[in-house]
Amino acid sequence: MSQPPTRIVPRVLKGFRDYLPQAMLVRERLMETARRVYRSYGFSPIDTPALEYLEILLGKAGEESDRQLYKFQDHGGRWVGLRFDLTVPFARFSAEHIHELGTPLKRYQIGTVWRGENPQRGRYREFVQCDFDTIGTRSLASDIETALVIYDLMCAVGFPEITLRVNSRLVLTGLLDKFGLADRSVAALRALDKLGKLGRERVLDELQAVGLNASDAERFLAATQITGSNDAVLAQLDQLLTGVPVGQQGVSQLRELVAAVEAAGVPPAVVRIDASIARGLDYYTATVYETFLNALPDIGSVCSGGRYDNLAELYTDQELPGVGASLGIDRLLAAMEKLGRVPQAATPATVLITYFDPARLHDYLRLAAQLRAAGIGVEVFPEPKKLSVQLKYADRRGFKVAIIAGSDEFASGSCQVKDLARAVQHDVPMDPDYRSIIRAITQILTETQESPIQF
Repeated sequence: MSQPPTRIVPRVLKGFRDYLPQAMLVRERLMETARRVYRSYGFSPIDTPALEYLEILLGKAGEESDRQLYKFQDHGGRWVGLRFDLTVPFARFSAEHIHELGTPLKRYQIGTVWRGENPQRGRYREFVQCDFDTIGTRSLASDIETALVIYDLMCAVGFPEITLRVNSRLVLTGLLDKFGLADRSVAALRALDKLGKLGRERVLDELQAVGLNASDAERFLAATQITGSNDAVLAQLDQLLTGVPVGQQGVSQLRELVAAVEAAGVPPAVVRIDASIARGLDYYTATVYETFLNALPDIGSVCSGGRYDNLAELYTDQELPGVGASLGIDRLLAAMEKLGRVPQAATPATVLITYFDPARLHDYLRLAAQLRAAGIGVEVFPEPKKLSVQLKYADRRGFKVAIIAGSDEFASGSCQVKDLARAVQHDVPMDPDYRSIIRAITQILTETQESPIQF
């Protein structure tokens, strides 16, 4: 007698996750919203491979990113790596295609990236980034536009109450020059970037480890933590950086960015100058952005980015400065789950057509086709089961409306349109083009503030 097969325990790797329909529907809607906002600013879509030659990825964002890379030899013996972000592949893409595309090049890309880091709330080893970038210009107008896109994007996904923390690597470079750390700036900025995770004392220890004495480490960290209004913070930084041109250039650019986004209609409380924002990736050169939800700041930044003027020079002699940011879909989704803002509907359709009479299958399908033609998402229950079974299915899946029609209803020329949320039924004529049914459904969805259009 043959032995039964060994059961495999169904499980996912640490740092990875499955997405059930409730979460995946929201995830897809977030992606579609990002596309719509990016397109409204003139960004065009591109795509790049998940795998790149390892030399394309290594050494571009810092030692920590290199350690987190998923890398291996392919069947041809070539060393390759899974992309850890979308910016480095975009720099390679730009160097390869810029002659046919021209500059400035505005692109968006939505794709999965992988990092072998320590998982935590809102942080996974596999996640989706929604990037937008402008490459081929050093104009501050593009940095300003990046802040405007971030604000419009967060409003569009339902989070207008945000704090967009902005800084400049030029300011930090000036402070490092002032404290004699210009030759160890990479290590010092990596230490500063850990401030939110490690706390003040451990960051001070790391700053001393890279060469600052205790007094200068305290003064440097204090300079990055100046608080107050944007004008007050910039004035103090300007004074601190007297005689340091690169730092004062950064202050001037931040001052113009704040004034410009307010002139464009962004509420003054949204953008805050925060000199401690460094961003951990080594390729940033000037403006940097981090976006926090006021309702859940501890989840971390949900939309981050900055200016990177030298990244593409690793692949081409042509100067290709860039600036952009990325919405972290999975971190935002984790925040929405924490805040109870993920709808429980497990279906993208709003209407369930119940199925009673096998002889009327063609009529059910014809009705469904007419509703879909009117822009209403519809599912036909696949088997002629008891009404209680079908309505239980409708409740579990999150349908808003059920259409109940058996042989008697077809014979009488009317059906029942049931508002499932309010448990109210309406007798509706089944006219030849089903216009009465469409109007009844639309009325129910309007009254319950649901869109009749499927997503």
